Parts: sequence; C-alpha cells; structure tokens
Amino acid sequence: MNVLKCNSKLDAATIESIDKAAADVMSGNLVVYPTDTVYGIGANPFDQVAVKKLFVAKNRPFDMPLTLAVADKAMVEQIAIMTKPVEKLIDAFLPGPLTIITNKNPNVPDMVTSMSFKVGIRIPDDPVALELIKRTGPIIATSANLHSQPDATTVEEAQQAFGDKVSTYLDKGISGTGRPSTIVWISDNKVEIIRQGDISKKQIEDALYA
Repeated sequence: MNVLKCNSKLDAATIESIDKAAADVMSGNLVVYPTDTVYGIGANPFDQVAVKKLFVAKNRPFDMPLTLAVADKAMVEQIAIMTKPVEKLIDAFLPGPLTIITNKNPNVPDMVTSMSFKVGIRIPDDPVALELIKRTGPIIATSANLHSQPDATTVEEAQQAFGDKVSTYLDKGISGTGRPSTIVWISDNKVEIIRQGDISKKQIEDALYA
C-alpha cells in the first residue's frame, strides 16, 4: 500500500505519483484518487477481476451500477452514446460536479453497469484526477467509502475504510467540495434528477432548452 502526495500544480513529484497510480490501475489494482467532490476509488472498468475486487472492497451490492470517469468528450464516446442533450450538458457543466446517465456503448462490461443498458459518466474538475484518467482511459469513479457509509473527504478516511485492499492512495489533502455530484438521467430527451448536488435541475433544464 502506497500513500503518495500530490497537488494541483502537477509538479514533477505529483506526475510521478500519478504515473505510479496509473500503472497500478492498468495492473488490475485499486487506487484512491481526489476529485472535485469527494475522494473516489477507481479500477480499470474493462478488467472484470478488478471490477469485482472493487465491489467486494466497498461491500457494494452487485446490482448497484458504477459510474465511469473520463477526461474529455472524445473519451465519453468510447463508453456512451453521444446524443445532443448529452453533448449540451457536457459543454455546459463538464468538467464539473455532474454525473450523466445515458445509454452505454456495448464495449462497457455488464458487470460495471449491473446488466443495465445505461452508464453514468463523469468528467471530474480536478487536475490530478484528469491526469490519471489521461493515462488509464475510462476509470471507475465511485466514492471511496464502504457501502452506505459517509463519503471520504480525506485519504485518511479512505484508508480507514480500505486499508491494504487499495494499492495506491493519491493524497491531495481535503477533497474539493466534500459533496457528491448531481446525477441526471437523460432518456428520450426526458430529464430526471436522480440525486441533487451543486448543479440544480433548473440549471440543467436551462442548458438543455435555452
């Protein structure tokens, strides 16, 4: 288990830490990393052994789908169907504290989405997270806590939850807002707020229909 310091300036030491964490992800291990909301625990979504390892580490029911984080719009298209409403929300709010649920591409493993045809997508507004994702490609982005327990806003809280089940912890101090993202589901041009966060339903509707 490694705890590696990092910062938003992306200095040489931070880049070295990110490189080590990315190598861990691509080797099938779990990592904890900062985001713009709370700390996340990540794994390679295309490695089903790693995905199962993450479900077990979190005590998360296998019928609860996982969100994926990406670095940009091009990476969204690797995992989801890019519709006009999805593109509008990406342009308006991402990177930022918004998770968009939309139809997935067939290459996303069913284990990640709990057999659903939908997938949740995030582009976190955090330079460390984005640099990590640029190296790994799409990464699982679920909060770094045990299922139903409080979200981790520090690496110490994540360590208490996972210990050596996580190979690398990227420690950036206290996480962004400490509040989870807004989750919105877009289907047939209909919008449903699944979880309210900093971005309101009105802001989302204004972006879609203005």
